[in-house]
Amino acid sequence: MALKQFKARVLTPISDTTRTEKRRSSSRFPFSLSSLSAYLGVFLLIVSVVAMTYQPPQRQALASTSGLTGNTALNDVSQPTVDSMLATSVGATIAERTELPVAGNVLSLSQSLSIENTLAQTDTNTISKPQIVQPTADGRTPQQYTTITGDTIPTIAQRYNISAQTVKWANNLTSDAVAPGKTLTIPPTDGILYTVKSGDTVDSIAAKYKADKQLLITYNDLEVTGTPVVGSRILIPGGDLPATEQPGYVAPRRAVTYNYNYATYSGGQANGTAYYWTAGTSPGNRYGTGQCTFYAYERRLQLGNPVGGMWGNANTWASAASSSYLVDGNPTPGAVMANGGGYGHVAIVESIVPGVSISISEMNGYRWGGGWNRVGFGIISWGEATSGMYKYIH
Repeated sequence: MALKQFKARVLTPISDTTRTEKRRSSSRFPFSLSSLSAYLGVFLLIVSVVAMTYQPPQRQALASTSGLTGNTALNDVSQPTVDSMLATSVGATIAERTELPVAGNVLSLSQSLSIENTLAQTDTNTISKPQIVQPTADGRTPQQYTTITGDTIPTIAQRYNISAQTVKWANNLTSDAVAPGKTLTIPPTDGILYTVKSGDTVDSIAAKYKADKQLLITYNDLEVTGTPVVGSRILIPGGDLPATEQPGYVAPRRAVTYNYNYATYSGGQANGTAYYWTAGTSPGNRYGTGQCTFYAYERRLQLGNPVGGMWGNANTWASAASSSYLVDGNPTPGAVMANGGGYGHVAIVESIVPGVSISISEMNGYRWGGGWNRVGFGIISWGEATSGMYKYIH
């Protein structure tokens, strides 16, 4: 009996009600185990990408930069990075297509970042373009300098980082010694300040003064016109002034050796044109008119560094000056050069080329076209000038 009942139960067909219950039960789990694992992997991938690439917007302010003017202080900028926007956009797309529960959250994040980016780019207060400082003066324009006591052409040239020769050429000077209160033109770079003449061209100027043609054009803004205006003053960068156009040029004279009672010079070369003194006598000058001491007093007065008016003959000048002036064996521009042969002789050092020579001016010296009441010019070798036979009163 028990066996028949068991077979009956087993072989009885499943009713519709039973099938419905089974379907309801199975609908609670629409994903298979493998599908669920795949979706979970996608979800974890999205979360990982967003976590690694997204950074909260940073509040940054760019500070004013040294050397810049204008509105350089900026308002705070809130702008998302490109990586964070890309990551959230990709994540939102995948989440929507796979119908993951976090799709809405990821999409909201992506939209927020996009809006913040748009606002940051359109905010007119975000960035003000800095302006580069414009020079107050053209760096290629010559400057004016008024000399003061103690100035020499080499010290002035060093101050402006150009050569003493350039300063002399620009101001038609032959001496390194310079009087205070004199206004000098200072070129912006080494070269020649040149006044353009009729018939001049860029090619002829560059060739004559051994200058670079292209540099000449660029420095003087001649790219358009190609030819400088007659009467205008231009700079020839790196130009070499021919000897015949240099300040104080005279036709070459032969070297001479001349000894006389007033000095013991052993040699030298005439330099410059001698001339008669016509400026008269300054108050305080008690030296004999036309003598070397008379001229030395007047020339030092011109240079703003007067000497004593009662130092006697030239052979006693070094001794008389030693109590108030520096007296040594080193020639410098503007110094009195004195020696003691006979009545002695004094001259003024006009310029020096260390290791080569010195240039002097003097009166009542018969060696370089001078003479009584005449001013002459000469060049003495460095070896002779520093041999110890002369004293220099500074």
